Amino acid sequence: MTRALDWAGLMRAGLHGLRLTPDQFWRLTPAELALMLGQSATERPLGRNELDELMRAFPDAPKREHEA
Repeated sequence: MTRALDWAGLMRAGLHGLRLTPDQFWRLTPAELALMLGQSATERPLGRNELDELMRAFPDAPKREHEA
């Protein structure tokens, strides 16, 4: 399920190709950067199985009594 990101390629596209400043680049969401690079959202939304897998991998920490 984990996908590696090509950070060097993304930074090159954002900083050199789109001429963004580093601050502008790092404030973008991945969806915004993809849109600016002319890519469409072709991936399907997260399904129940993937959500369950994420929830198992990253469970919410139980609240402590003083946090409730």
